[in-house]
Amino acid sequence: TRGDYIPPSPFSSSLCHHTLLEGTPVFVHAGPFANIAHGNSSILADMLALKLVGRDGFVVTEAGFGADIGMEKFFNIKCRYSETHLENTRLFGVPVVVAINRFVTDSESELELVQKLSREAGAFDAVICSHWAHGGAGAVALAKAVKRAVKSPSNFTFLYPLTLSLEEKIRTIARQIYGADDVTLSEEARIKIERYEKYGFGSLPICMAKTHLSLSHDPQLKGRPSGFVVPIRDARASVGAGFIYPLVGAMSTMPGLPTRPCFYDIDIDPETEEITGLF
Repeated sequence: TRGDYIPPSPFSSSLCHHTLLEGTPVFVHAGPFANIAHGNSSILADMLALKLVGRDGFVVTEAGFGADIGMEKFFNIKCRYSETHLENTRLFGVPVVVAINRFVTDSESELELVQKLSREAGAFDAVICSHWAHGGAGAVALAKAVKRAVKSPSNFTFLYPLTLSLEEKIRTIARQIYGADDVTLSEEARIKIERYEKYGFGSLPICMAKTHLSLSHDPQLKGRPSGFVVPIRDARASVGAGFIYPLVGAMSTMPGLPTRPCFYDIDIDPETEEITGLF
């Protein structure tokens, strides 16, 4: 029995679309933006999926945006609250398989260069795929690479211990994940962090609210920026969810959406059942 689990975020609608068309079961439970929340599906949905796929089944989960946001939060927040998921992270999460989307404007030399650079950077494999257009058929090679990767050795460790102060946990993420020189706390952020620690919340993990357009706090800094300091302008507590979320720079906690929703451009041909307007 094939058991794929793909909980979509607002950015994976095409993935969910193909999954539903192909009759693959999907657990849609949570799906928050990773730049303002943890960006991962719920532990409850994961546990249900793991029971359904059985011992030899596969569960595919999502950590939204890049390694600086979704993946970091997946490891340091979600895996701390789910022992079952920690065991799976040791199997699935450490070896890196890069999925390279093939678009009609891409040349073979460009795709091969990305493959080469990915492998040289330490990726377990880099696979060219077209699941955005062809669904499961366009991701067969990717699935085989992931299956090989889960059998390779892993050495999973958390980025920081929960015993660190909240400020040091923030600093560790900024330095080791974003490549920052340091962090600065506004007076408001510092007062709140001290208050959270006083009330006994200092052992909670950190969920950074940061732009997804750059590894830094500044959307204009592209590539691998260096020599920058991450400003923390505020810090808030989600005690029920179990984390502290600092607000990085000008990051808004209300994501901006277009005034004209994209669904106006999506339609289906009643004769051919072909969907238009997705790409």
